[in-house]
Amino acid sequence: MSGRPLELRPKEFQLLAHLVTHAGRVVGWRELRTEMWGSDVLGGDKTLAVHLSSLRRHLGESAAVPRYLHTVRGVGLKLVDPVV
Repeated sequence: MSGRPLELRPKEFQLLAHLVTHAGRVVGWRELRTEMWGSDVLGGDKTLAVHLSSLRRHLGESAAVPRYLHTVRGVGLKLVDPVV
């Protein structure tokens, strides 16, 4: 992240903060939706994907080439220390 501050929208910050709190473990998609919107809302998958994509751009990565946010297919997301 080059040591520069990130300018995140509130939901992007909320998503990152939750992942940081649970760094190193896989956080399930349902848990993320509940954290973001207070319940496991229907249709939240696409909305979550949009916020996640935006957060990844801020972090300088993509789903295809993750650095910090690793998707565990069918399970959730894991925040990891990048391999230098």
